[in-house]
Amino acid sequence: MKLKSLALTAALVAGTLGAALAPSVVNAQAKEQFFPLLVYRTGPYAPNGTPWANGKQDYIKLVNATGGINGVKIAYEECETGYATDKGVECYERLKGRPGVALFDPQATGITFALTDKVPTDKIPLITLGYGLAASQDGGVFKWNFPLMGSYWTAADILIQHIGKKEGGMDKLKGKKIALVYHDSPFGKEPIPLLQERAKQNGFELSLIPVTAPGVEQKSAWLQVRQQRPDFVLLWGWGVMNSTALKEAVATGYPREKMYGVWWAGAEPDVKDVGANAKGYHALALNTSGTQPKVIQDILKQVHDKGQGTGPKDEVGSVLYTRGVIIQMLTIEAVKRAQERFGKGKVMTGEQVRWGMENLALDQKKLDALGFSGVMRPVSTSCQDHMGSTWARVHTWDGAKWGDMSDWYQADEQIIKPMVKAAADKYAGEKKLTRREAADCQS
Repeated sequence: MKLKSLALTAALVAGTLGAALAPSVVNAQAKEQFFPLLVYRTGPYAPNGTPWANGKQDYIKLVNATGGINGVKIAYEECETGYATDKGVECYERLKGRPGVALFDPQATGITFALTDKVPTDKIPLITLGYGLAASQDGGVFKWNFPLMGSYWTAADILIQHIGKKEGGMDKLKGKKIALVYHDSPFGKEPIPLLQERAKQNGFELSLIPVTAPGVEQKSAWLQVRQQRPDFVLLWGWGVMNSTALKEAVATGYPREKMYGVWWAGAEPDVKDVGANAKGYHALALNTSGTQPKVIQDILKQVHDKGQGTGPKDEVGSVLYTRGVIIQMLTIEAVKRAQERFGKGKVMTGEQVRWGMENLALDQKKLDALGFSGVMRPVSTSCQDHMGSTWARVHTWDGAKWGDMSDWYQADEQIIKPMVKAAADKYAGEKKLTRREAADCQS
């Protein structure tokens, strides 16, 4: 009995130690860098979520075909969320313990909100390119969140700047009516504080018109538009909501050239069913589209021409497909950056990848070398700035394709920075967090 007790005690101690050491042991033994891919290929958001997911997979296949990440092969697994927060959390919990896990791209603002409190404990970074929590730009509070290339605050600010420029100056916005037709979810509500601040500063009247998800029924919303007769409509939609909004605008006679969408309402699935009737509609663009960029040509040659493409070949280079490629490139470059410090050719832990995300330095020369010339702006992050770029352009639907790209706009930091800091401080207070010390920026 004594021997059995000793054996049982030893087993329990070993089990406890094994559980405590599991993440580091798992990563030490990992032979591949693992990227969990949260997707929604089903449901009302599938037309938009699918090309986004395909772009990410194809870029992984391209990197693997050309030697991996400094010799480290990439493994991945998709998990279907249907854009539902609870399913997204289930996917996260199921995949977070996989060997060599690098980071998560939740692909939804609601899922991001749910995971933001989890990732500091699990030590796994979140990349939320162009979405998520605007305040998480502040790396002093949000150590594990990376809203790369823009938030809904920077998006809203740039749209107001663009409209002001079109009107002949920001002072010309005074007295104008601007309506926000938005997806009634965390995603759709995010730009509201920025627009309220801009309304106060620029003197326009802001009207808020929510649309119940998923957005297939919008008649009451567009009845309000018809009654209010706003000078401009900002569309904060996703998936089926966007094409439905454009169809309702046609039905109510609202001019499409007075409509401006966020960058998640400016892709091919949003307008193709409306076609020529959507002519004149504008939307933000974080990236170009088309098959001309070298990276897209490489994917066609190295992946699709070899019969290994994830989706249809004619989708390659579309707006959201290209954005998926960009997201996966940034995550892989974060792993490369981490390898520069922690060991070239090694599988990186989530903590090490987080450091790589916080120290991205993708200048134009680097982007050109990666095949992304003309596709996007340079990205450079730091301990305090987890966004790395706040630039975007506006493109216009000509009835058959996206074109007429504007010059680049940068979000107004005099407005954005104080708002980000105030929101981050409020979050820190609610969660009883302290700002990171300077020494922590090197960890």
